[in-house]
Amino acid sequence: MDQLIVFFEEITTAQKLLWVAGCLFFLWILEFGMPLFRHNYSKWKHDGVNLVFFSFSAIINLIVGILAASVFVWVDVHDFGLFNWVEIPIWLELVIAVMALDFFAQYVIHYMLHRVKWMWKMHMVHHSDTKVDATTGTRHHPGDYLTREVLGLFTVILFGIPVSYWAFYRICSIFFTYWTHANISLPNWLEKSLGLIFITPNIHKFHHHFERPWTDTNFGNIFSIWDRLFGTFIYKDPKEISFGLDTTDGARDEDIGYQLGLPFNKQIKTDY
Repeated sequence: MDQLIVFFEEITTAQKLLWVAGCLFFLWILEFGMPLFRHNYSKWKHDGVNLVFFSFSAIINLIVGILAASVFVWVDVHDFGLFNWVEIPIWLELVIAVMALDFFAQYVIHYMLHRVKWMWKMHMVHHSDTKVDATTGTRHHPGDYLTREVLGLFTVILFGIPVSYWAFYRICSIFFTYWTHANISLPNWLEKSLGLIFITPNIHKFHHHFERPWTDTNFGNIFSIWDRLFGTFIYKDPKEISFGLDTTDGARDEDIGYQLGLPFNKQIKTDY
């Protein structure tokens, strides 16, 4: 356990980028061999557009990383947060940290992104993809991504989470983000078994259905237990899913200028 903690405490940006590339490459292979949907599209163009959004997130990630360094120092110097007030085993701290970050920095903020009008209009960029695949996990409006990162840092402060736990969580989160968006078809028994605890590709696909109520379900990133606990879980026939949004122009889902302008587009109507 100590060696694991040290590794993630010292993990480099290059190693993180290598992990991102490795996850996407692995899932691209699975998408080619066992797709859930046969999209009629240029995968290179589609994925290239989504990776442009990834570049925006990468820049924000560098800026937030500088802020995060100060947060971790402040937490350590002031012995602030749950882990500094209560003595528990390291392995249990790590489990609690991962679950807390997944709940507050993913489930809660994701729920808010669907309920607060100005946040939803940013989040529309993510949902407007009409050909959901692994790279859709990289597709976020800069404002959307920033709100997630900020709430994550508040969670770090509240629980006194050290940088090693934070890094471990982010590595796990990267995989699940791409995995749950991947256009792959798993055996039903495996989907149902994994779905008892974790978010699976089929579970998250309902969240990307083009209209409510399915759009407002399955908010989790790693664990499906949050959706089950708070009544936002759904599972039907995945073949009934149709991607995109009923309030945006699906033909412009690869128009980067149009997508970045969604939060400011007054012609886009929303009930939130």
